[in-house]
Amino acid sequence: MTVQQKPRPAATVILLRSTEPAKFEVFFTRRPEGMAFLGGKYCFPGGTVRKEDSSPGMLRRCYGLSPGQARKIAGARFTPQEALGFWIAGVRELFEEVGILLAVNENGERTTLGPNVATKHAALLTKALTFQSLLKNEHLFSDLSCLTYFSHWQTPSHQSMRFDTRFFLACLPEDQSPLPTSPEVTHSLWLTPDRALQLFGKNELPMIFPTFTALRTLADFDSLDSLLREFQPGEATY
Repeated sequence: MTVQQKPRPAATVILLRSTEPAKFEVFFTRRPEGMAFLGGKYCFPGGTVRKEDSSPGMLRRCYGLSPGQARKIAGARFTPQEALGFWIAGVRELFEEVGILLAVNENGERTTLGPNVATKHAALLTKALTFQSLLKNEHLFSDLSCLTYFSHWQTPSHQSMRFDTRFFLACLPEDQSPLPTSPEVTHSLWLTPDRALQLFGKNELPMIFPTFTALRTLADFDSLDSLLREFQPGEATY
C-alpha cells in the first residue's frame, strides 16, 4: 500500500513588470534538468516554507502585514505565525533564487542592499549568512506588503513529492534587476502571458499545470494596474 505523503508548505512569487504600451510581462526561470522537482520546467521563483520563516526573530524583521491578517487569507488551519511564514518564504525565495529583495528600512522606506547585493546573495547561498541575519545586519525588514495573494495549489496525493503552495504577485522594484542564473536557475526570461502561452502551445516552454493556469488568468488582463486592482490583498479566496 502506498503511503500518502503530507504536502509541504511552499510559496511561489509571480514577478511582474510593466511594458509599453500598457501591457506587462511575467518573469520565468528554468530549473536545471537534474532537479528532483520541476527539473527542466519553466516556473516562477519559489520554494518550501522553512521552520525559521515563522520564528520569533524572523517575525520581528517583517513589515506591512500582521500574522492575523495573513491567517485570514491563508486559512484558519494555520496559526497566525505559520500563515505569515508563506509571505516570508516568498520574499526569501525571491532573493535566494533571483536576487530581488523586497525590503524597507527602519523608517518604512523601500530600499535595497546597494553594491553589497552580490556579496550578500552569495553568502546566503553558501549558508554563511541566514536571511534573518542579513536583514538584521543591514537594518532592513521584509516588505510583505509587496506580495499580493493570488492562488493556492496542492500537489495531487498520488505523487511522491507534494507541496501545498501559495502563489503571490509582486511588481519588480524599479531599481532592481533579477539575476539571469543561479544554482536553481539555468536561465530566465520575461514574457507577456500571451506569448508564454503561445510558446507552451508549441512545446517550447515546458511547464506544469498550475503555472499554465496562472498564465491563463493573467492573460485576461490588459495592464498591470487592472490585474492588481482585481487581486487586492485579502480579497483572494482559498
